[in-house]
Amino acid sequence: MYTGFLILLSVHALIHLLGFAKAFALLKSSDLKLAVSKKSGWLWFSAFCFFIPVIVLFAFHISYWWVSALPAVFISQWLIIVYWKDARFGTLANIIIVIAALIGYANQHFYDKFKSQVTKNLQQQEATQNNLLTESDLLNLPEPVKRYLHYTGSLGKPKVRNFSVAFVGEIRKDSASAWMPFTSVQYNFMEPASRFFFLKASMFRLPVNGFHSYSDENVFMDIRLLSLLKVQYLEGREMRIAETVTFFNDMCCMAPATLIDNRITWMESDSNKVKAEFTNSDVKVQAWLYFNKEGALINFVSEDRFAAGADGLMKKLRWSTPVGDYKMVDDHMVPGEAQTIYRYPEGDFTYGRFRTVHVFYNVTAFEL
Repeated sequence: MYTGFLILLSVHALIHLLGFAKAFALLKSSDLKLAVSKKSGWLWFSAFCFFIPVIVLFAFHISYWWVSALPAVFISQWLIIVYWKDARFGTLANIIIVIAALIGYANQHFYDKFKSQVTKNLQQQEATQNNLLTESDLLNLPEPVKRYLHYTGSLGKPKVRNFSVAFVGEIRKDSASAWMPFTSVQYNFMEPASRFFFLKASMFRLPVNGFHSYSDENVFMDIRLLSLLKVQYLEGREMRIAETVTFFNDMCCMAPATLIDNRITWMESDSNKVKAEFTNSDVKVQAWLYFNKEGALINFVSEDRFAAGADGLMKKLRWSTPVGDYKMVDDHMVPGEAQTIYRYPEGDFTYGRFRTVHVFYNVTAFEL
């Protein structure tokens, strides 16, 4: 679809040169029967020029490409109306471009909501000295967690106040659905606990975007087709609990230095697993953390996460995120791959496969 639209833009732009060529007798075409003055010829050429930045911006995936499309379409359509007999079929191309521009605007507007929340939280971050994580900070942690922090290289690094993560991968709604490729970016803040996650996917070659917001102010998941049509919207108490589990999972998997947080209660422990409870405001969630003999976290399992059923009702299910393929990112050892799995009565269902692109800690400005 992307390539097809780029070709449409290019061909539509080039067709405007026919009017210019007709006006200056550069091309004698029987298809252009109406006379074109030199003044009008320059207008046809200007319409072509207006489409050039549209093509370039769209080709390089610049999100504001749609802004330059509107004046180009306006000039083009005005000329088409004047030379309706010869140029009327160009109206269809302009209609397609306008629809695409509206979708482009909707995509940017939806993404800007995510960006606004992140920027607001970044601005509220207090300028504090980045104290280093030391052995003394680990005194009250279970032995498997201590080994994990050593394994990930967290000691001697600044304590984590916030972090951002980018993933690529595939997701699906149910076992009968096809996998949808996606890219995602998220920002997590430790004080106050908040998480903002934006996902870009495609379904039947149409863009599907999702915005997860978790903060003291509100918690919701908003999934939209073309950034206009709401496919799924969830909020409420169950969503807050589910997103609290996700927030704790992010701490464990992507920012292990945050496991010194005093909102965590370590409950049970043996050589390779630990049970923990995380409390945020009036929500308490629990999870088992599993480690291998090298000290790496290999799974996170919670019974407290909810999933939306086909009837739209939220149901509490076992949720696990096996992780692996550890690699060094931003001087920290983090999982390179992960899966998200719900356990239904009929069996496990893997609905997400993630690959880590980057992880940044203690960020001070919004980045794509």
